[in-house]
Amino acid sequence: MEKTNFENLEIYQLSEKLADAVWDIALCWNSLVQDTVGRQIIRSADSIGANIAEGSGRGRDKDYSRFLKIARGSLYETRHWLRRAFKRKLLTELKTNY
Repeated sequence: MEKTNFENLEIYQLSEKLADAVWDIALCWNSLVQDTVGRQIIRSADSIGANIAEGSGRGRDKDYSRFLKIARGSLYETRHWLRRAFKRKLLTELKTNY
């Protein structure tokens, strides 16, 4: 399958790696944590790449810029949940700074 333009972007590739790492981590948590922090962090991490992809398909710079800002917001939300997980002793500092 040929890659589309957004798939060639380094920032998109990094978002995929982050989302996959978050998924792998959340799978190891107990059901209470998965249902609370796990759901939130997975959704926010997955949203980063999804917004980059959607924005690139809009065809207008103004739309693309708006979706990139939403992706940045999702990145910040993911960082928030990583900090919460660290403070609650669900993650090591190394994994928090991934």
